[in-house]
Amino acid sequence: MRVLFVLSQRPELTGSGITLDALVRLAAAAGHEPWVLCGVPAGEPVPAVGGIPADRVLTVTFGEGGDLPFAVPGMSDVMPYRSTVWSRMTGPQLSAYRDTWRTHLQSAVDHARPDVVHCNHLWLVSAIAPSVLGGVPSIAHCHATGLRQMELCPGLRDEVVAGLRGHRAFAVLHADHARVVAATLDVAPERIHMVGAGYRDDLFHADGAATDRDRRGNLLYVGKYAAAKGLPWLLDACERRWTAGDRFTLHVAGDGSGDQAEALRTRMHALAPRVVLHGRLGQAPLADLMRRCSTLVLPSFYEGLPLVLAEARACGCRLISTRVGGVAQELAPAFGDRLRLVDLPRLDGPDRPDPRDLPRFTDALAAAISGTMAAPSTAAAPTAEELAPLTWSAVFARVEAVWRSV
Repeated sequence: MRVLFVLSQRPELTGSGITLDALVRLAAAAGHEPWVLCGVPAGEPVPAVGGIPADRVLTVTFGEGGDLPFAVPGMSDVMPYRSTVWSRMTGPQLSAYRDTWRTHLQSAVDHARPDVVHCNHLWLVSAIAPSVLGGVPSIAHCHATGLRQMELCPGLRDEVVAGLRGHRAFAVLHADHARVVAATLDVAPERIHMVGAGYRDDLFHADGAATDRDRRGNLLYVGKYAAAKGLPWLLDACERRWTAGDRFTLHVAGDGSGDQAEALRTRMHALAPRVVLHGRLGQAPLADLMRRCSTLVLPSFYEGLPLVLAEARACGCRLISTRVGGVAQELAPAFGDRLRLVDLPRLDGPDRPDPRDLPRFTDALAAAISGTMAAPSTAAAPTAEELAPLTWSAVFARVEAVWRSV
């Protein structure tokens, strides 16, 4: 099949971008012809996606000299690169955004002549697409952030919901998403397919991992510098344990932009050498770092099915995560006592914690860190059984079945 993938933001640096890269790579390996349409900053080289030729990666450019004069809107309000926040976009910006994407979608369909279109995120571009595709069957892939933007931007919700109903099928990460998507879009459950999320087992594995003695004392956070990811309270919890006499180093892999990210960056620099900032890492160096750490912590208030937990498990890490839906439902049963869950604080909206609950949340996070890091890493060796459904090959097989069904 000729498959056109559509991603309205940059195709690297985020979970949906990693998903795109993996599906494109595996589609090509399976004999399909993948094409990509994505959003990128003006003036940058055409991004490499899944190893396909550059002339099959089509772009909508953003910023000075681009198709649109503002930064790429990110599906999260804090992105690891300069971005436009959806809830702050003006009416003229939104109109220009719709018109530009319609034009580029039509051009992409003319160039690629796809048999199926695979749109990422349940948001505005995916809502526009069915009206432009001229009857080409399409699916929309939910990564959770579109559902969150419907809460953050209620003025766009009705438009997005109406447009999304034009897709033949929907791919979701887990059962809770399936229920929410069915209720939100008022579509039949049989149009919704659980495909999960995956990790690259050729990169993320425990071969060559550091010894337990060397790994112990190294805690890892991977993600954006953002309050919604729980990073401020992770730092609070670490400072509490350091004051109590615990000896460990927090490694931080990630980045962020904007005032919030800058404040967190300044705070972490002040905590050196107990906090080590690694910046944004590619997947291979991230896997190397995971093999040197005993525990990965994900203190986020909102997630779909975070790939980083599967990646860290494959590298032999123990895991700490907040009790977000996809983690509790899909990963906890497989990972058992190698994953320790921390109850979320009450939330005001999709990802803003109630300040009254933050002391309790910080206490629980600190206790989880202390207890988990005391356990030997060697007791957490990953098994093929727990990780088999999470390989990209398994995810691709489920996605490919959805393509064939439409």
